[in-house]
Amino acid sequence: MAAVSMRLPVARKVVEPSAPRGGEKHLVVPGDTITTDTGYMRGHGTYVEDEKLIASVAGAVERVNKLVCVRALQTRYNGEVGDIVVGRITEVQQKRWKVETNSRLDSVLLLSSMNLPGGELRRRSAEDELAMRDYLQEGDLISAEVQSVFSDGAVSLHTRSLKYGKLGQGVLVQVSPSLVKRQKTHFHDLPCGASVILGNNGFIWIYPTPEQKDEEAGGFTTNLEPVPLSDREVISRLRNCIVALVTQKFMLFDTSILYCYEASLPHQIKDILKPEVMEEIVLETRKRLLDLEG
Repeated sequence: MAAVSMRLPVARKVVEPSAPRGGEKHLVVPGDTITTDTGYMRGHGTYVEDEKLIASVAGAVERVNKLVCVRALQTRYNGEVGDIVVGRITEVQQKRWKVETNSRLDSVLLLSSMNLPGGELRRRSAEDELAMRDYLQEGDLISAEVQSVFSDGAVSLHTRSLKYGKLGQGVLVQVSPSLVKRQKTHFHDLPCGASVILGNNGFIWIYPTPEQKDEEAGGFTTNLEPVPLSDREVISRLRNCIVALVTQKFMLFDTSILYCYEASLPHQIKDILKPEVMEEIVLETRKRLLDLEG
């Protein structure tokens, strides 16, 4: 008979409300007054009532000069030009692919906005259009960059660099886009033996670090060799560490993920998902980051 793990109920900790800094709240819920100063301009996630600026969504207050907006903690992805995204092909259409990128509308990848196999540069022909499913088909995962944003909020992607393209073997983790920190690069080869792509859209791809990068493939050849057990364990531990950071509402970037991974090493991979272990390793991660900043 298989053993069953039983857990006792744990009392919920009372979180003290954060004190206003400079007369303004940093975390607000719908209906909270952000400021009574009439000199501020209303941005996304806010509205004006009785000469007071009030939050319409739950999130963090952001101020740029006189513009005040609220960045929602739980939201769909709003694309910006230059963002790195991970997406899944949902439909093959004429001269384009539809891509699910965790946004309100499907994103678009045009046939003319991608590298041909081998990085060949030429005009796309009718033969290329007929062979679109040979490049990408429904269910394939890709990494891409946001090329433009349409007026309705839909996103146009491109994969014109050889670092973008079809993704092979790995694990996909979906988180809130607001928890992914914007950085100069979102492709990270971690010293623990695995690599991550931190998509701005909240899709995170964890995969074994390739021994040598094939620059001639143009992003279309996927390595289907069996992944060694040691690599699978590293990927599983990284995945659970990311889930722990997300559960504790911790920002995701390469250093926080690596510190959390190192803090989790004394624990078994499956134990990382226990609430008390999550809290312990995220607290250790926070301490190390504060020491690094100090």
